[in-house]
Amino acid sequence: MKSSPTESTDEIESGEAAGLRSVKVWDLFVRVFHWLLVITFATAWYTGGIWDQPHLAAGYLVLALVLARIVWGFVGSRYALFSAFVYRPRVIVRYMAEMLRMRTPRYLGHNPAGGAMVIALLAILLVLCITGIMMTTDAFWGVEWVDNLHATASNIALVLVALHVGGVVFASVEHGENLVRAMITGIKRSR
Repeated sequence: MKSSPTESTDEIESGEAAGLRSVKVWDLFVRVFHWLLVITFATAWYTGGIWDQPHLAAGYLVLALVLARIVWGFVGSRYALFSAFVYRPRVIVRYMAEMLRMRTPRYLGHNPAGGAMVIALLAILLVLCITGIMMTTDAFWGVEWVDNLHATASNIALVLVALHVGGVVFASVEHGENLVRAMITGIKRSR
């Protein structure tokens, strides 16, 4: 767990003159995972309560993706590793305070707020998947607290997704780069 953004070699000051070099940041696994997760989560959310088979299939695929991403967080490429973007809470809070002033440092990988969002999303998706699986078993089918937890986790996931998209837009504007394109190509400018 990183204690300070100054310990990160990935940090680039936001006011520096921009060079035109580019660097590969997001590997193919991270990019495919990200966009498949967008599609499968949207499918699971849309079909929930109205179309059981696609909902279940999408939910199982979300679980497989999340588990694969957790493994990749320990064995993957440089910017995919949890050790590259999990920061102490005080660093995250300090970074978010700087966001309000539009003075955050630029990171090649996930910034502290983005790293926290990755962890939050993975955690809530695990809760969603586990409660969804529980609801298909004889032991938990029709159990009110499981159904309520699943519905609550779904709502929390939607809020987190909205915050994630907002953060991507905010960081793209603040640092003058298209982060959506970077998640498609894997490439960001080095400065």
